[in-house]
Amino acid sequence: MDIKSTREGFGKALVELGEKNKNVVALCADLEESMHVADFHKKFPERFVEVGVAEQNMIGVAAGLALSGKIPFAASFAVFSPGRTWDQIRVSVAYSQANVKIVGGHSGITVGADGASHQALEDIGIMRVLPNMIVIVPCDYIEAQKATFAAALHKGPVYLRLGREKVPIITDIKSKFNIGKAEIFKEGKDITIIACGIMVNEALEAAKELEKEEISAEVINCHTIKPLDKKTIVASAKKTGKVITAEEHQINCGLGSAIAELLSEEHPVPIRMIGVKDTFGESGKPEELKKKYGLSSDFLIKTAKEFKK
Repeated sequence: MDIKSTREGFGKALVELGEKNKNVVALCADLEESMHVADFHKKFPERFVEVGVAEQNMIGVAAGLALSGKIPFAASFAVFSPGRTWDQIRVSVAYSQANVKIVGGHSGITVGADGASHQALEDIGIMRVLPNMIVIVPCDYIEAQKATFAAALHKGPVYLRLGREKVPIITDIKSKFNIGKAEIFKEGKDITIIACGIMVNEALEAAKELEKEEISAEVINCHTIKPLDKKTIVASAKKTGKVITAEEHQINCGLGSAIAELLSEEHPVPIRMIGVKDTFGESGKPEELKKKYGLSSDFLIKTAKEFKK
């Protein structure tokens, strides 16, 4: 199984977009290699803006470019943007409905050795609360490409959340990607696992093992946190009667909270949320951190077995 990071998928798609549409521009805050916008910079230097370590200014420039008819992708680490740029995003992008694509990289604890200061675990929450904002968390390299293309086509603000760590490629280039449309990766009848980002592969691995325990788990890739795919999620909850959410983010205000809000109104069922439990991360190897913070398939299996009783 091939492994690549979602940031790599974004970088590849951005160059392709640049070739197809002269209005696509890129901005970065002194992180073009890490955010994989260096290739775009080399190919289209006249359409690249390096703002330096000035993320808030980057968002203001991106908003101005968008209001001038361009399609700007503003890229930085998620702890810096949207972490440091939330006020500018709120007023200059979301409130103005500016066509800015905000790309937050190095999200989650799998940033690893960089530690808590660089592990964005709150970004989904602070972005999904903003009116007019689309929030997308692709699960692999190929889906990151599709999400980037979809973001460019969407008229309005988009937040694209990317990771640093290489993860298994579990989608293929032929499958469709639609903003706001969750995908059922595995049918099941006993329990629903709704995941995003790197946790989709963990959910699929867990589902394979649960089959051996005669527990049939339905796995849903919920790549779009906002807007949620109400139809698919509610239908699955009605079918299985139990839901587990899994995300590389705080359990507060992220995917799990969004699912709970939806189901509390539409079809209340018991829910278990897997994510980081109201704490900061720490420095370490990605796999070690995943295990310590309960973001592994093993923890999903344990949770599902206890939940099924």
